[in-house]
Amino acid sequence: MADVVLPFEKPVAELIARVRELRALVASDRSLVAELAELEERMNRLAREVFAALTPMQKVQLSRHANRPHTLDYVQRMFTDWCELKGDRRFADDCAVVAGLAGYHGRSVVVVGHQKGRDAKENVKRNFGMPHPEGYRKAVRLYELAERFRLPILTFIDTPGAYPGLGAEERGQSEAIGAALAVMARVQVPIVATVIGEGGSGGALALGLANRVLVLEFGCYSVISPEGCAAILWHDPARVGDAAAQLKITAPDLLRLGVVDAIVEEPTGGAHQDYDGAAALLDQALWTTLASLDELGTEAIVDDRYRRFRGLGSFS
Repeated sequence: MADVVLPFEKPVAELIARVRELRALVASDRSLVAELAELEERMNRLAREVFAALTPMQKVQLSRHANRPHTLDYVQRMFTDWCELKGDRRFADDCAVVAGLAGYHGRSVVVVGHQKGRDAKENVKRNFGMPHPEGYRKAVRLYELAERFRLPILTFIDTPGAYPGLGAEERGQSEAIGAALAVMARVQVPIVATVIGEGGSGGALALGLANRVLVLEFGCYSVISPEGCAAILWHDPARVGDAAAQLKITAPDLLRLGVVDAIVEEPTGGAHQDYDGAAALLDQALWTTLASLDELGTEAIVDDRYRRFRGLGSFS
C-alpha cells in the first residue's frame, strides 16, 4: 500500500523519512551519528510544534489515517500463540471483528478487536471496519468463553460504527450490540478496552464496556461522527470542524470528562509512523492496567465496572 500523507503532517513525515534513511546509513558509517542526532532533534521539535496545534478535526483525520496500525498489527507485535476463532455459530464469520486466544506476558487472554483493511480488496472483506450483527455475536461468544475459563478480555476499538445496511438490520443489529453490552456488564473477569483509532457509536461501545478504557494519543471516541453531527445539527457539511470541536471526542477531552482512564502516548508523528514503537508504548500501558485489576476479586470486578459507567456524566 502506498504511503498516505495528510497535508498538515507533510513537513513531519518528510523529516521522519530522512531520519530513517540516515539511520540505515549509520549502520555502515558511524561518522554520521552526530548528524543523525541533530536531525532527530529537529524532527522531534517540529513534531511537537505541529501536533500541539492540531484542530480536533485534524486529530480525527489522524485517528482514521490509512496507514494507522490496526488490531492485527498490534496482535502480531504484542501477543504470542495467537489462535483466531471465527464465526458466530448462527450465520457467518464477520471479518470486521477479529477475535481469539493469545498469550500475553506469560498468561492467557482473550483478544477481540475491530479490523479495517489496507487496500480496496481487504476493505471490502473487512467492510471498512463496520461489523454486522454476526461480528458482535462472535464477540459475545468470546466474552462468554473468557468467563468460562477465567481469562482477562482485551479489546481494541477502531470502527466508524456498526454497519447500517438492510441485511444487518434484518439480522438484528441493535439486539446484537445490546447482547454484547449485557454480557460485558456481567462477566466476572477483567476487561481492558483500548481505542486505537476511531471509536464510533454503539458499534464501538459493544467492545468498550470495560473496567478500564485507554485511548491512543490521536484516537477519538464519539456517539456520532463529526460529519453526521454537522449534517443533523446544521445541515451543513462545511461545519464538520465545529462539530468535531463541540463533540469533545479527542483524547484530552475524553480523559477530562472521564470517558477514558488514560491516554497512551504515540511515537513521533503518530502510530502510523512506527508500528513497533506504538505497540511497545501500548504494551506497557496495557500490562500496567491489567496488573492493577488483578487485585480485584470476581465480584469486585463487576462492581468496579458498574461504578465506572454509572459515574459518567455526573456533575456537581
